[in-house]
Amino acid sequence: MRKIVKTSGITILVASLSGCSSSVQFVSRSESENKPVAEQGQSNQVASSPSPPSQLADYALKKSVNPLPNDMYFKDYGTNQFVSTAKDRLSTFAADVDTASYTIMRNFIKDGNLPPAEAIRVEEFINFFPTSYPAPTDQTFAIQAESGPSPFQTNLQVVRIGIKGKELRAEERKPAHLVFVIDVSGSMNRENRLELVKKSLHVLVDQLQPTDSVGIVVYGSEGRVLLPPTSTEDKQAILSAIENLQPEGSTNAEEGLVLGYEMAARSFKPTTINRVILCSDGVANVGETGAEGILRSIEDYARKDIYLSTFGFGMGNYNDVLMEQLANKGEGNYAYIDTFSEARRIFTESLTSTLQMIARDVKIQVEFDPKKVDSYRLIGYENRDVRDKDFRNDKTDAGEIGAGHSVTALYEVKLASPAHTDLGTVRVRYHNASSQKVEEISEPVKVQNVLSPEVTFLAAVAEYGEILRKSPHAERSSLADVLKLAEATATGEEQLEFVRLVKDSMAISRN
Repeated sequence: MRKIVKTSGITILVASLSGCSSSVQFVSRSESENKPVAEQGQSNQVASSPSPPSQLADYALKKSVNPLPNDMYFKDYGTNQFVSTAKDRLSTFAADVDTASYTIMRNFIKDGNLPPAEAIRVEEFINFFPTSYPAPTDQTFAIQAESGPSPFQTNLQVVRIGIKGKELRAEERKPAHLVFVIDVSGSMNRENRLELVKKSLHVLVDQLQPTDSVGIVVYGSEGRVLLPPTSTEDKQAILSAIENLQPEGSTNAEEGLVLGYEMAARSFKPTTINRVILCSDGVANVGETGAEGILRSIEDYARKDIYLSTFGFGMGNYNDVLMEQLANKGEGNYAYIDTFSEARRIFTESLTSTLQMIARDVKIQVEFDPKKVDSYRLIGYENRDVRDKDFRNDKTDAGEIGAGHSVTALYEVKLASPAHTDLGTVRVRYHNASSQKVEEISEPVKVQNVLSPEVTFLAAVAEYGEILRKSPHAERSSLADVLKLAEATATGEEQLEFVRLVKDSMAISRN
């Protein structure tokens, strides 16, 4: 159990997945609350949906009228606070491999704007970066748990919890039956969004094997089947259909998803990967199907092993809340593609882990020793909270992890006394996708005198996210502090790019 502080907005916007008959509300920030972002050069109107989420309708699927050109939908999930181990020694959350929040931030920075605080999910910043966790050889996951002095506050320790999934070679991957559901509405004509979708899917199709198949559904004012399931042996037919995509009409997201799932169900094979892939900016303004119905359908299909991955495109009018929560309910992953390089990274370097799930309902529980730990705070994962008592409730929905994926979580910890022994225990519980059995593994949290360079860099990334979302826990640090630490520990393409983003953020903040 974790203490979370949430904020609420003032302005009410009516929204739904379907038409005007639905009565779903969004909460947006007031004009006065938006001033700090506007002064930093951010001109987009930002809307946040209410908390807590209970239905897909709550996930800000659309406004009841056509969205304004600069509507952006994000959700504030609050900020985790310190929890006393005397009151609650257990911290439980669902694993998460999404990275969209980081690339959305990157797109804002590259456009010369700081992202709105609601757009920041710190765990997705941390999990964007590759780690050196050794892959397990004889089990589904390996755990790495360590701690050391915080580089930002002298009275705190940083605890890193890492899990690494078993790896599969490309030729070991199961055959994949994919259905692309592609948004071709008028909004996808902005900023060449649809063109980036085409290039991204070209990359994906080029990586597929002869045993795979692709079907394509598109939706504008209405959904329609563009290409029935087609073997990748006829790759040219698939690529030609993608290349001929043109923007059209309004946005009937429901009909597109319904048709996509129906196609996936008809071509379903139990021993293969069955996945719907949604490419969209998340904006929806036409539809007849109720929001609750589409939510139930997505969950029902996921229980039948048809999963949903969502890939976001575009900025200016973009619905991050919809794209994230659809992937959550569809037991898939969510990424935001802002550049061709990001498409290459996802669909070339990480295709097997994107497509083939090795475990579902992955839950992580950390038990801190009250004799050694006074209090703790999980950084991020506010919308991934799981009740402590549900850790071993195997009907509780949690995270899904693909082959070779790693998951990282960072804690800030106040020690009860100087510690030279283990601080507690990490447990990971999950459904093994191969054996269909529930497994649980554990490891102690080890104490180190210093943080490794890798953990130190991730601590800088986390602090950067905390600063951007205006967390009270980052009030004693600055972007300059983050930059100094990142420059000292950055290695590799992604980490060096992060250093440049911090520098750009500092320049934007001065303007």
